[in-house]
Amino acid sequence: MSGRNIVIVGGVAGGATCAARLRRLDENARILVLDRGPHVSFANCGLPYYVGNVIRDEAKLLLASPALFKERFHIEARTGHEAVAINREQRTLTVRDVNTGDEYTESYDALVLSPGAAPIRPSWPGIDLPGIFTLRNIPDSREIRAWIEARKPGKAVIVGAGFIGLEMAENLRHRGIKVTVIEMASQVMPPLDPEMAEYARQRLEAQEVKLVLGDGVAGFAAADDSGITVKTQSGATFQAELVVLAIGVRPETQLARAAGLALGERGGIRVNEQMRTSDPHIWAIGDAVEVKNILTGQWELIPLAGPANRQGRVAADAICGRATRFRGVQATAVCGFLGLTVAMTGATEKALLRAGKSDFASIYLHPGHHVGYYPGAHAIHMKLLFRTSDGRVLGAQAVGGEMGVERRIDVLAQAIQMKATVFDLEEAELCYAPQYGSAKDPVNFAGMIAANVLRGDVELASWGDLDTTPAMILDVREPHEFGAGSMQGSVNIPLSKLREQIGKLPHEREIWVTCGVGQRAYYACRILTQHGLQARNLSGGYGTFQVRYPDRVKRPRAK
Repeated sequence: MSGRNIVIVGGVAGGATCAARLRRLDENARILVLDRGPHVSFANCGLPYYVGNVIRDEAKLLLASPALFKERFHIEARTGHEAVAINREQRTLTVRDVNTGDEYTESYDALVLSPGAAPIRPSWPGIDLPGIFTLRNIPDSREIRAWIEARKPGKAVIVGAGFIGLEMAENLRHRGIKVTVIEMASQVMPPLDPEMAEYARQRLEAQEVKLVLGDGVAGFAAADDSGITVKTQSGATFQAELVVLAIGVRPETQLARAAGLALGERGGIRVNEQMRTSDPHIWAIGDAVEVKNILTGQWELIPLAGPANRQGRVAADAICGRATRFRGVQATAVCGFLGLTVAMTGATEKALLRAGKSDFASIYLHPGHHVGYYPGAHAIHMKLLFRTSDGRVLGAQAVGGEMGVERRIDVLAQAIQMKATVFDLEEAELCYAPQYGSAKDPVNFAGMIAANVLRGDVELASWGDLDTTPAMILDVREPHEFGAGSMQGSVNIPLSKLREQIGKLPHEREIWVTCGVGQRAYYACRILTQHGLQARNLSGGYGTFQVRYPDRVKRPRAK
């Protein structure tokens, strides 16, 4: 190995991983990491929990110091040093000492850009008022903590109901602060399909988090009591002593743009499979780059730590001449708040439709996270998307309690990576003990339900056509279940009585069958089709109806 000069701009997940991997591959290279912040490697995913006092010791968020990089890897890491310009022809980098303002030049043989992404802070009126914060790094979290400790705010407004916004909602509630969340979209957690996000909305409202959906912020004004008035586009106002902006992030591309590097459609740095930019001597990784979604083929910005770490490793291998490639992303993510876990992997239904895909179907199920006879079982609400031509798994979303959700999505994430089909899910051999799962795991159930559709054992009815279908809606639950809540216009014949009343059902039109979670409806469909009737299953049953149409649930009148 020659004594190459490798400079990495930015630490945290991607940059730090790339530096350590480079050293393992090349003992003789000079490796320099520059970060304009005070820390070269810290756990930014833990910041909301530091604000919430769940993590009390700031030092636990520090993953590696400049001293550790020097002692363990013989890597120089300079914090408080910002890269301000790239001279591609001379292969030099202009660096500014943040504390002194002095500038100097560093040469490079290979340059890796890992600048990350910055929280979006729109130019709304009053945006710079005291008490309005974003959360990106440890200094940001210190400022929010100090504000809480000094001002003792009773009310907070969080702008944005994505992952960070909802984690912040939990942590501010943990500090005894009443929280209002304002989201411009019509649902919380916009990456999810709307019906799966409904579970999160219900949990937030049950935990006394006020939600304002479908209404964006218009600006802020100082209130008479030293608080902040938050104004929305609809004209509504909300009072708070603390505001946190969590409306997303924007890739930090100023350095790359000024150097003339190619950017993509979404504003991120464009790279190839080796994470190389349009300049053969410059690589880019992490939140600042655009990556291709392996399910939809679309370019996306995915600010997640997992892909950033993998990209750092790929870039290091490529710089050292190894055959390597970043295969793309499938957007696997998990979020926990207020006792609820929400996880997803692969494509959502709305992402597939945006990409022009039509060769897919979706099924819903609501299994227990472990067997019902063992104490403490809770439902996992799942949605599985699969290709109808061959059964390939395309995506999954799951919502449930604090245990078991992420494990199922991890299994399905690996299935997607391996291009598995729903038939493979049927055969998946997974851990089972009463306190962990069931002999037929929720992953197996998802595969079986989808495989039944592809084999022609049952036809699915489309929830989206519920308003326009001329079909009869047949509910096969028991009368006491039906009486506790039902779909408007549905007819109740319990599964146990179906065979004896089958002569009363129409042959001239379709029958769409529902139950509690889908299982009895499947049994009913098998009975009806074998008696020559046209039956379809409303996947997920009444459990899915309640979140797809929460305002249309027919409930019994109070006595």
